[in-house]
Amino acid sequence: MHRSRDTKPIAGLSLPLTKDLGQYPHRLNFYEKPPQGDLTVEDFETFAIDRLRVLAEIESSLIRNRSPEELRLITVAQCAKYLPLSANTSTKDLISERRKDQISHFVLRLAFCRSEELRRRFVKAETTLFRIRFADDDTRERAAFLDSIKLNWEKVDEEERREAHIKAGLQAQAEYLKRDERQREDYLEDTFYKTPWTQVPELVERRRVFLWKGWAYVPSREQSTLVFQEFQNRLEQALEITAKALPRLDEDDRLLPVLEHLSRGFLAGVASEYVGPEDDFGETITADMIDDMAAKHFPMCMRNLHDRLRKDRHLKHFGRLQYTLFLKGLGVSVEEAVVFWRKAYGGTMTDDKFNKEYKYNIRHSYGLEGKRANYPAKSCQTILTTNQPGPTESHGCPFRHFSPENLQLALSATYGIPASDQGEIMAAVKGQHYHIACTRVFELTHVKYGVKMGDGLGRANGATETVSHPNRYAARSREMEKEKSDKGKAAPAVQVAVEENVVMA
Repeated sequence: MHRSRDTKPIAGLSLPLTKDLGQYPHRLNFYEKPPQGDLTVEDFETFAIDRLRVLAEIESSLIRNRSPEELRLITVAQCAKYLPLSANTSTKDLISERRKDQISHFVLRLAFCRSEELRRRFVKAETTLFRIRFADDDTRERAAFLDSIKLNWEKVDEEERREAHIKAGLQAQAEYLKRDERQREDYLEDTFYKTPWTQVPELVERRRVFLWKGWAYVPSREQSTLVFQEFQNRLEQALEITAKALPRLDEDDRLLPVLEHLSRGFLAGVASEYVGPEDDFGETITADMIDDMAAKHFPMCMRNLHDRLRKDRHLKHFGRLQYTLFLKGLGVSVEEAVVFWRKAYGGTMTDDKFNKEYKYNIRHSYGLEGKRANYPAKSCQTILTTNQPGPTESHGCPFRHFSPENLQLALSATYGIPASDQGEIMAAVKGQHYHIACTRVFELTHVKYGVKMGDGLGRANGATETVSHPNRYAARSREMEKEKSDKGKAAPAVQVAVEENVVMA
């Protein structure tokens, strides 16, 4: 994602940097007070991108049904890298950490308030982040935080607990929850809070609370559920209020493009910063090699374009542009790109027509004509959100732009993925998590390289890399093939060395 270098302050968005923790007394936060003062556009965007990386990894883990412990470890690692938030006892710069946490939350709130779907996904990811921070927080600091917030609950005193219907209800609830006598007594001796049952729908659904006249009697052991539900409720309400106030941001045209880019982030995970492979894999890619590479290494969007080009001997403008830039990012030279496209069109046009109408556009994509701009290959985010394909066009993302029926047929025909293995892919597509669907295809088609479900394109610091750029998909696939080939070549050499040693002995 492009990061602005505009350092002019944005009126109404800053936090005073003081050594006093007065404005940030707790590590946990309900984000009820928006930041005030001045903030640069660069910090506005950078802070939000870092938080988005954490939330995107949380969402990816939830979609892939990782265990609670895996989710916690991944989130803690991502937070340590992008959004550290230390306890009050730490010697780190707590002001800076909590300032960034506060600002990044409110910036993403601006970005994700604009539609019901974005609000839903943002609330789920933020609530999960809050849960993990709550569980990992220092006990005393957590208690101090709970004392500082006004929650809609009321402690049940002994007189009320002795009332016949309340006492009988709690005993019945204890019988339902626990069969062991000692554990039942522990439950009855717990401290209880009562709150409107609508505040704890999760506990009601799981039958974890006693209900009486619209009140839910919640034991202290379930107190965290009250806190999480309250966090979620308040955030949902705040997002609705923010959505109504959003039009006022038209006054500052520097912010809207940033917010637009951020809101697109969930469609493709996080905007890719991929610029190309670290090496050229020791080979020059020629036009004749592209068919084989497409079959082995291309993601579905580029495989679809390649197959349509071979079948129809033609692609429309945006399809040609998307595929040409991908080939450029792959390492195909402009000369080989011209040869490839000329052969692809074959006898459907004359050399004169090709040179006049198509060769110029290829050279333009490589920055050799027109304004000579160095156009990058299109990322998943760009493909998903710009130049939506029409009925007769082939560009775009198959996971978003194909019908479910056509997508399932394509998965079977193109990659040989049986219907029995398509469940998670189609579930991710239905939830609009297209990058997860593409990542699952990568896993299923690279089993021979030792890739397992949940590995994605690789793991780093416990986090799984998901597909965010077609060229990254292809590069990782080629890396795996090269690694396997290098291991195969090394094994005979080792064997020869062993045999020579035996002979010499």
